[in-house]
Amino acid sequence: MSSDDKLRETVLKYTVENAMKYGKANPNAVMKKVMKEHPELRPKAKEVLQVVRETVKEINSMDENKLKELAKELGVTERETEKEEEKSLKPLPKAEKGRVRLRFAPNPSGPLHLGHARAAVLNDEYAKMYDGTFILRLEDTDPKRVLPEAYDMIEEDLEWLGVDVHERYIQSNRLEIYYHVCEHLLEEGHAYVCTCDPDEFRRLKNEGSPCPCRARDPEDNLELWDEMLEGAFSEGEAVVRVKTDPAHPDPAVREWVAFRIVEEEHPLTGSRFIVWPTMNMAVAVDDHLMGVTHVLRGKDHESNTRRQKYIFEYMGWETPEYIHYGIMKVEGYVLSTSKIREGIEKGEYSGWDDVKLATLRALKRRGIDPEAVRDTILEIGLTEVDSTFSWEHLHARNRKIIDPKSNRYFFVRDPVELRIKGLTGYVVARLPLHPDKENVGERVLILHPSGGTHTALLDREDAEGLEEGDMIRLINAVNVVIEEIDGDVVTASYHSDGYKEAKEAGAKIVHWLPPDQALPCHVETPEGEEEGLVEVNIQRESPGSTVQFERLYFARLEEVQPTHVEAVYTHD
Repeated sequence: MSSDDKLRETVLKYTVENAMKYGKANPNAVMKKVMKEHPELRPKAKEVLQVVRETVKEINSMDENKLKELAKELGVTERETEKEEEKSLKPLPKAEKGRVRLRFAPNPSGPLHLGHARAAVLNDEYAKMYDGTFILRLEDTDPKRVLPEAYDMIEEDLEWLGVDVHERYIQSNRLEIYYHVCEHLLEEGHAYVCTCDPDEFRRLKNEGSPCPCRARDPEDNLELWDEMLEGAFSEGEAVVRVKTDPAHPDPAVREWVAFRIVEEEHPLTGSRFIVWPTMNMAVAVDDHLMGVTHVLRGKDHESNTRRQKYIFEYMGWETPEYIHYGIMKVEGYVLSTSKIREGIEKGEYSGWDDVKLATLRALKRRGIDPEAVRDTILEIGLTEVDSTFSWEHLHARNRKIIDPKSNRYFFVRDPVELRIKGLTGYVVARLPLHPDKENVGERVLILHPSGGTHTALLDREDAEGLEEGDMIRLINAVNVVIEEIDGDVVTASYHSDGYKEAKEAGAKIVHWLPPDQALPCHVETPEGEEEGLVEVNIQRESPGSTVQFERLYFARLEEVQPTHVEAVYTHD
């Protein structure tokens, strides 16, 4: 067997295993498994990824029976497909038990989203792995980007996510520390005050030419620095730049800004300070002073790492270990807190927990368990390969958590009236609250006769596919044959009671509701809103609990009133 054939066989097995486990194969999960089990393939990562994508596309197009046949042929057993992947992370370089210090450093411009969650979970897991310290550092040195309520929201989100915070810092409380370091850099000639026109500096930077301000002696720079602090300059008129290489191969590193003037008031410090450190300046200082041993960050921060290392070198500090992981995409969702904030202000989102968002608050509101979020992130791990967050895997993990505790109820969307002739007396349907838990009780639905007919309500989606002569079975009740369809009214005649008759006739099985045992129910979904009726038995549930609307999806209840129910879509 050639090496190419062997590679394709390996990828095929892992793809089928992934598809059997989750319903659809995820290319990122397959790629991770291949690389983990066959590290010798890392030099051929691009070639492997192409094979993975082609194989996943092929397998995901198969029907279920064909997939099972292929799984059997490949020896992918039922036991293998149900086995949970280990939540293992590769070791950190130069890490010692009890001495690892990691930091999670969000900007308080809004609450946390899935992008933040990856950084938070990875740092938390490694802190636990090494009996280390997890530092929460709120990087709020840009007054224009700070949302006052975000300070508390971030803490709440981390608590929900199960992150253990050992130390807390707020950068706006540490301005004097950054000023002291700046003065040292100016005294030693490692930084200078630049008063160039921004457009002129940009031209010089693009050319790789030095700024004329670079030649100032330390005394003049310190004098200009004092003037900046005293308010002699307006915003944009003066900045402090770190001396690098004006012709550095990475343009982002060339003479980067360490301090600038921001005239906007800060939510915590008001107008006390007008000179603020940039992220790269404050981060370098704090990583040293807080004893951070390992910095886990996306590879989009590689330029920031290069910039920050200048501060460590100039100050004579030991640099942390930097680990850059691949970008995690969250397709179909906005992750920019500034854009989300703008959307809230425009009325595009109802708030930070709008179900159309990928914020942790939105996931919590939908009934997603934090452990499912953590497991899905750990599946991606600390890989250098770019990945896409798998909603399918998140939902599969969450389903395993909430299914055992989610009672079942009928929910009829945009109801259509079914009038049944030929029935006598009451029809009592007894249904389990949960199919796997006999001890939790049952629900009872009753069809009452009125004027010679019994009336039930059907989901419009079920009713639209009906034709005259079709048999349908009302779950746990009766079988009826359709006689007439007239707009929102379907007339049928009673046929039989048993499930056996319905099965033999190939009857369509539908959920239903008696009109007098139904409550108006509004469900908020990422795609829009659904209106319908839910069975009155749902009143036994408490707000915050998850339920399954039978044959439809899971939902989290927000409001359960005698007159109506408000719910949020979780997932199918």
